Amino acid sequence: MLRAVTGRRPGSRDGRRYAGRRHHRRDKDEDDSPPASSPARLRSMLTVGSVAGQVFVLQLTVVVLLVAAAVVALVLQARRDSTGEASRRSLAVAEAFAHAPGTAAAMSSRDPTAVLQPRTEEIRKAADVDAVVVFNREGIRYTHPDPGLIGKPVLGKVRPDERYTETFDTARGRSVISTVPVFGTDGRAIGQVGVAITVEQVNAMVNRQLPIVLASAAVVLALSAGSSALISRRLRRQTHGLGPVEMTRMYDHHDAVLHAVREGVLITAGEGRLLLANDEARRLLDLPAEAEGRDIAELGLDPDIAGLLASGRVVTDEVHRAGDRLLAVSIRSTDSGGGPPGSVATLRDTTELRALAGRAEVARERLQLLYDAGMRIGTTLDVTRTAEELAEVAVPRLADFATVDLLERVLQGEEPDVTPPGAMLVFRRTAQRSVLPGCPEAVMPIGRTHSYRADSPTDQALATGRASRHPVDAAVLRWWSAGAPERADSIRAHGIHSIMVVPLRARGVNLGLVVFFRHRTADTFGEEDQLLAEELAARAAVCIDNARRYTREHTMAVTLQRHLLPRGLPEQIALEVAYRYLPAQAGVGGDWFDVLPLPGARVALVVGDVVGHGLHAAATMGRLRTAVHNFSALDLPPDELLAHLDELVTRIDQDEDTEEERAGSEITGATCLYAIYDPVLGRCTVARAGHVGPALVHPDGAVLFPEVPLSPPLGLGGSLPFETAELQLAEGSELVLFTDGLIEDGDVDARLNLLHDVLAGAVGREPEEICQAVVDAMVPARPRDDVALIVARTRLLDPTQVAEWEVPSDPAAVARVRGECAERLEAWGLEGVQFSTELILSELITNAIRYGTQPIRVRLLRNQTLICEVFDGSSTSPHLRRANTTDEGGRGLFLVAQFAQRWGTRYTPRGKIIWAEQLLHDAATEPSGRPEDILEQWSDEAL
Repeated sequence: MLRAVTGRRPGSRDGRRYAGRRHHRRDKDEDDSPPASSPARLRSMLTVGSVAGQVFVLQLTVVVLLVAAAVVALVLQARRDSTGEASRRSLAVAEAFAHAPGTAAAMSSRDPTAVLQPRTEEIRKAADVDAVVVFNREGIRYTHPDPGLIGKPVLGKVRPDERYTETFDTARGRSVISTVPVFGTDGRAIGQVGVAITVEQVNAMVNRQLPIVLASAAVVLALSAGSSALISRRLRRQTHGLGPVEMTRMYDHHDAVLHAVREGVLITAGEGRLLLANDEARRLLDLPAEAEGRDIAELGLDPDIAGLLASGRVVTDEVHRAGDRLLAVSIRSTDSGGGPPGSVATLRDTTELRALAGRAEVARERLQLLYDAGMRIGTTLDVTRTAEELAEVAVPRLADFATVDLLERVLQGEEPDVTPPGAMLVFRRTAQRSVLPGCPEAVMPIGRTHSYRADSPTDQALATGRASRHPVDAAVLRWWSAGAPERADSIRAHGIHSIMVVPLRARGVNLGLVVFFRHRTADTFGEEDQLLAEELAARAAVCIDNARRYTREHTMAVTLQRHLLPRGLPEQIALEVAYRYLPAQAGVGGDWFDVLPLPGARVALVVGDVVGHGLHAAATMGRLRTAVHNFSALDLPPDELLAHLDELVTRIDQDEDTEEERAGSEITGATCLYAIYDPVLGRCTVARAGHVGPALVHPDGAVLFPEVPLSPPLGLGGSLPFETAELQLAEGSELVLFTDGLIEDGDVDARLNLLHDVLAGAVGREPEEICQAVVDAMVPARPRDDVALIVARTRLLDPTQVAEWEVPSDPAAVARVRGECAERLEAWGLEGVQFSTELILSELITNAIRYGTQPIRVRLLRNQTLICEVFDGSSTSPHLRRANTTDEGGRGLFLVAQFAQRWGTRYTPRGKIIWAEQLLHDAATEPSGRPEDILEQWSDEAL
């Protein structure tokens, strides 16, 4: 601050001397002018640009902060007092009611609510509390202000033998709840009484104390303004009336001249302390940043020049060594004209070995460049990124502009062809970098293909495998502009004067080439530059070839994996499904997912993950996915399906018994989650083997992670059974299934919390939008592991589209049920399938009555198809067979198979279900031949 006012550095006296001489006349003129009024003078003293104004602003800030702190303290104190009072009141009311005569007897009566509810309401109103709740040891409420909550459990953990007080923040404010146990005649707690009170507002107490605080602040501000005015008057008297603007302008002029000269300037005090050093002096002597104010001997200078500067003797152009420089030093005293004791020294660089030192520095920089290239090129196995790293290392340390062009097959991961000399090659611009923003020298964008003339220096470099240097002349412009005249225009426009072409070769095969340009650097490319460029290109080419090989293998694995994954979702009405699959960048993993329609309008959801990465994991994933398809076709429950998968994975491990196979692959472990959703019942049955559990979003926006029993991963389960969980889902609920790649990047709990927040923030959106929101928030640009994500919104089948009948074990009931089914089909407008449906139901119901056991039920489901289901209590499965001519029966299932689109058997814990599906539209499945011809095969004459 002193430096800004006086226009000089701390410790310098020249500024005051100069100001006194320079503005002596100004003071006289100002004395002749009429004095300014006191209010105007005070306003000028307290302007923000003045020191007094800045001090006043600082004091004002401190006062405001203190006032704010005092107000906060008042609020907190008032809040604490209010909370304490509420706690005492609620505890007193709870104690009084719990120990009141008749309370324990009423709680032990047959109807505690009838006795206690009127009493609690009377006490609640008389004591002016929010609620008086009586509940038993299990937490079941006997009383409550809201009668709808009577009989329901209280929230939180019940501690029946304890007396405690709790505080909660509610929408109405802070609430205090005191709970007291009620003891029976045997001294044992039979329940509890809870009393809730909302804490009162604290505005009244704050309003009483606030005027005192504000008055104190006003007094402090008045004192601050007065002290700031006194400070301002004192400073203006010391600076001879100069204001901050004049002092700053004078300092800027002196400072600009001091640091613009190309000679070092040092000002030292009489005791050998450095007062001032300009930029050139700092560069020549390599002074530390905080050199000013320190003793000369403490600055780490050469003893020779340090002793000269500290001595203060007068010298002219004495040559002294300072590091690797030879400096001409001149020193003059500052007290010869009555000034302060000290000296001024000037320094000039007269090093005659600068050229030699420069060459050594260039050699060091080249070695450093090669070292940096080894560290920065090839950090990833991405061809494009490796080319970009080559351009970043070369510019600006070797060239002003560089382009990297690669052959198309290299970018695709293919092996580059060995091209004959003179063949026209097509390159793709992969990377380019310039010292100028935006690469204005480039005539083509990244990704565009182009070619060079067959007789051009680029072709020669590819043929010989050696770099070539070319000063820009007419010949160079001709071959450089061949096929692209804008290249020559860019060379002329930016003053490019030197070009160097370097091939990118690895293992004897050309991968591309890199071209370096210079236009800002005055020197043309030399032989040492060429050697350096060839070394850079050789290192980059090996990295590019490694990345190419990895790209080929990665592309093969990704292609295999994508062909093994589902390419679309099957048609079904139970769920509205959206999905995302994001492969890992480091290597293809074994994540997979599936949506499988099941009989009875049900749908199965599957997500799984195979341990490891690469082709082995992708192939194993394909085998498991196929197995899940086959097992689901058998309509197995989730736990049985996972048990079959576990056995399959174990067998896969046992089959890989050769040393080569075991050395080249990891143990085939896998995780899987299998869920079946029934839209008729709104029920979802879930089982998982080592997999992360699902997330559930209710229609009201609540996000849960339901408890699903965790079984061991597939292949490690042994003889342990798999357990299931049943979730009752309301229509519009969203079931979110995912693999561990979504949550393993960091702390799992933190990632699950993030998923919870994302799902809670996406309530009301479509499943596609929810999927995208989860991916945007949780999946990085380059994921380390595969991510599979399914968002399924539940639907319920309209009860009007479901019909059920109980069937007694009486053959005469078949006709009645068949008639009622026909009426329901007419109500649904399905007269076109009435005949085939009656025939199917007749055969299935008759078989259930003849061979099955009670209960027997019939159910019709109408959605995209018409589903007929017949349930009975036996577990015997019917088999389709071809009846002989002399057989009296055995043709019923043949008729069912002929008229139904598909049919099958599904086992349940209490029996089995025979089901058949028919299409609703005109192209419904019909038997081969007319119905009359088929039935005629079983006429009396035919038999």
